[in-house]
Amino acid sequence: MTEPLTPLERRVYHYLIDFLAENTYQPSIREIAKKFRIKSTKTVSDLLASLSLKGFIERDQSRSRGVRIVGYAGQASTQPVPYYGRVHAGEPALIPEHRLGYLTMDRRFLPTDDVFFLRIKGESMIGRGIFEDDYVLVSPSTRAKDGDIVAARLGEEATIKTMMHRGATIVLEPANDAERPIEVGPQDDFAVLGVVCGVFRPFMEQELQPTIPVPADAEIH
Repeated sequence: MTEPLTPLERRVYHYLIDFLAENTYQPSIREIAKKFRIKSTKTVSDLLASLSLKGFIERDQSRSRGVRIVGYAGQASTQPVPYYGRVHAGEPALIPEHRLGYLTMDRRFLPTDDVFFLRIKGESMIGRGIFEDDYVLVSPSTRAKDGDIVAARLGEEATIKTMMHRGATIVLEPANDAERPIEVGPQDDFAVLGVVCGVFRPFMEQELQPTIPVPADAEIH
């Protein structure tokens, strides 16, 4: 079993990943020292040596930026997917102010480049295997058809439901007998945000730090 990282080692390790994703090259020892306010470059070198010993990175001592992150394939096979805490009334429904951050995904799981994540609150879709606190992956450029699970906006509220048409009325059907369908007419403030194309359920996770204050009821139902 890999030896766990210390809090500082974990912060440096995450910094190496984030820096590489943004710049396509690794930070220098002096840049790491500046980032974490470490006075001695030897201390940084020791941190990198520990990360290497624990199997998280590999080092090439002959190069000034000779760090390779083990298991990280970089831009060739991953993509940061935005995660939103709420939706905006009107268009566009997804705005930067409501973006909480990004979740890096293997591109093999992404059907389109414009996908985004929402998080589930409530149990309206448990019959389709979507539970509270799940992350749903939504594809806005995939055309929704009857029977698809969609992310939809009703005013300032977002919901995940199965979509069906009944004449001019759109019915958003829950997958829970305890809840009633939602009927949407032509005059309602409604928009389909996209088709749900994946569900991710972390059993243990680090808390995502919002970039803005988010109301407690901002999760997606």
